[in-house]
Amino acid sequence: MTTTSLKLSDTLKARAIHAAQGLGMTPHAFMVSAIEQAAISTEQRADFLAQAQAARRQALDTGLGYTADEVHAYLRARAAGTPATPPQARPWRP
Repeated sequence: MTTTSLKLSDTLKARAIHAAQGLGMTPHAFMVSAIEQAAISTEQRADFLAQAQAARRQALDTGLGYTADEVHAYLRARAAGTPATPPQARPWRP
């Protein structure tokens, strides 16, 4: 494990200490957790964007897509626990 120092404003340091105390953590553990959560969030966002870009490329390459009404109906049925058939991809180009 390596040591890293952070320069924090007095206000931010006080907020971190207060938040850590409220959670029953040390300020160090709180900051490590906050950095880890930020890293995870950044990685998840990058993965989400990569998946969205791949889906867009696929839609443009194939000319197929799903109607929002059919997708919403499918998701509502699934959320209600009702068996549902996934919507079929349809051509969206004229």
